Amino acid sequence: MSETPASILLIDDHPLLRQGIKQLISMEQDMEVVGEASNAADGIRMATEIEPDLILMDLNMPEMDGIEALKRLRAQNISSRIIMFTVSDHEEDVVDALRAGADGYLLKDMEPEDLRSNLVKAALGVTVLQDSLTEVLKKALIDPDTKTSASDVSLTDRETEILDCLAEGMNNKNIARKLGISDTTVKVHIKNILRKLNLTSRLEAAVWRHQNR
Repeated sequence: MSETPASILLIDDHPLLRQGIKQLISMEQDMEVVGEASNAADGIRMATEIEPDLILMDLNMPEMDGIEALKRLRAQNISSRIIMFTVSDHEEDVVDALRAGADGYLLKDMEPEDLRSNLVKAALGVTVLQDSLTEVLKKALIDPDTKTSASDVSLTDRETEILDCLAEGMNNKNIARKLGISDTTVKVHIKNILRKLNLTSRLEAAVWRHQNR
């Protein structure tokens, strides 16, 4: 990681949980908590002011839930990577969060060491997902009756390269660096890939790629 620690904003209405996460992150030299909010409205305000590298946000909060907060942050073009951190492993919550623009989905019952390692990956630009949710996504994100099969798709060599990068959980900046192209060019290719595959999110594209190797 870079010499500057990755900045993290915590948005969760449970003070003890926030304290525990802060203690956990303090053990990691490459990350630091730069702010915390006990509700979504304050979290959105702080996110726009701080623009942290990473936002760890609860799904179920009073007045405004994490999905709505996520949508509002994305509508404001917040560049932070946003990870949902929740007790819910319901298929609908997982899919809604990822389609709303989440960069990962982790459950609060995971081991502290696993949380640390996932936060490090997220700060590096990797999409993080609780292992137990992988099969849920494969079934939920792509309806077998409506998905596009590999034989129906005509991707260019460059689009295939970028799709492979998406399947590895890489972000646009890392893809651009790997392929020697600009971030803008990567965004254009991803838009074309989603259109051709009849999908709505990069994570759906990643799952599609894993299923159609």
